[in-house]
Amino acid sequence: MPESAGPVTELASQYVSQVTNDLDRNLKEQDRITSEIASLQEQLTALQHDRSILLNMRQALGITAPADSAAVPSPRKKSGGTRRTEARKAAAGKAAAKPAAGKVAAGTAAAASKPVAPNDPEAAKAKAKAGSETSQPTLIELVRRHLAEQSEPRSAAEVAEALGRAHPDRGVQTKVVRTTLENLVARNLAHRSKQGSSVFYTVPDESTREKPEDTDTTE
Repeated sequence: MPESAGPVTELASQYVSQVTNDLDRNLKEQDRITSEIASLQEQLTALQHDRSILLNMRQALGITAPADSAAVPSPRKKSGGTRRTEARKAAAGKAAAKPAAGKVAAGTAAAASKPVAPNDPEAAKAKAKAGSETSQPTLIELVRRHLAEQSEPRSAAEVAEALGRAHPDRGVQTKVVRTTLENLVARNLAHRSKQGSSVFYTVPDESTREKPEDTDTTE
């Protein structure tokens, strides 16, 4: 018994050492993967934030999104058949929506260009509606026009509230209005001023803008 106890103890010690080392490596690998996941999550959050700002700027500038614009990728699913079925349904929906959109656009253009009979009130209403849809001002025009009508600086919330009352069908949002105001400031079409922690905006007076000096050409 004493002779066999020595090798068994040594083998057990080797197993203990190997298990301990494996546990250390496993823990370090978990730490590495956790760190990578946190870094990727931060990058994803930043990209989502940037996309939100870009979408707000696109809406403020009155840019129409293309029909086939790329959507935000969704997490992958295990079942490939479900993804293919959903893709086919989406493609069929787009194919059906394109002819319908073309018919609506054609009908609107026809209503706007068709001459109105003197005693046809329905045709007159249709033409007036078509004209209002095609000549609707953009948000940036509404914001600048509102500021130009004010005698005092206005905050983004005040501008959004006023435009929301004047145009309830536009669904004006304060965040979008603030983006629009900053765009006007960047283009030197509006001025920004701060009063404490609040930011106010004004439109420069046309008469106060700097004009080029007249050059005297007489000798």
